[in-house]
Amino acid sequence: MKNIIACIDGSAMSASVCDAAVWASKKLEAPLNLLHVLEKTVSPENENLSGSIGLGARESLLEQLTELDEKRSRIALEHGKHMLEDARQRAVEQGATNVLMQQRHGSLLESLTELESSMRLLVIGRLGEDHDISAHTIGSQLESVIRAMHVPILVAVGEFKAPKNYMIAYDGSDTANKAIDRVAASPLLKGLEGHIVMVGDDNEKNNQALNQATEILKKHGHTVQSALVEGEVIEALKAYRHKVGIEMMIMGAYGHSRVRQFFVGSNTQTMISNSNIPLILLR
Repeated sequence: MKNIIACIDGSAMSASVCDAAVWASKKLEAPLNLLHVLEKTVSPENENLSGSIGLGARESLLEQLTELDEKRSRIALEHGKHMLEDARQRAVEQGATNVLMQQRHGSLLESLTELESSMRLLVIGRLGEDHDISAHTIGSQLESVIRAMHVPILVAVGEFKAPKNYMIAYDGSDTANKAIDRVAASPLLKGLEGHIVMVGDDNEKNNQALNQATEILKKHGHTVQSALVEGEVIEALKAYRHKVGIEMMIMGAYGHSRVRQFFVGSNTQTMISNSNIPLILLR
């Protein structure tokens, strides 16, 4: 059975990631794998100290730096184990029944790529441990992870509460319809109030595509309503989100349309960094 993988680090976002992952694990009835990656940092021993001090002193200093580096690695390893155990206890207290813990060395992206075949959903925080949880920005690794992974990604942005509704941005393309099929077939969003929002002209073609997408979700047991709105994509979607009180956003890289321009590159960063609700990214 494929896992829900939650990226746990030393950031304030880890609690939100854990909570979101527990919610997804229970909805999907899938095991939860808490992952902590120890990334190698640049060591001072790489510095060229020749000419600064004598040879013997330099060798002694390098030995001390090596010992210090090893000590830091041991402390980081132990700290990571404590973080994973804290996250596991939090998950169990919230009703998770099958919780695994895993610690790996290397880069986060490499670790996730290696685990992708066993992954049903990836849960990751918008910000890492080097950022303030309230900052409206994106962690240095998030965009790379989004571009590289091919599984759904749930991005936690702050305190997580189980959503009562969700919104899908839709443009009528083949890729968008595949995303609708994926949402329809998954139990993750069933039982929530769904909204399919299309930004475009109010014409027969757009209305027909929107109605078809809505019917697909309804046939699979989703409670959903549709809306066709006009305007600039980012502002139109934000306005609808605030008007209705949307609690979760579903995004994807959709075709070669205005929506694709919205979901790829800097516009994606803008939406994620400014969002105050969790997002699910479909690739």
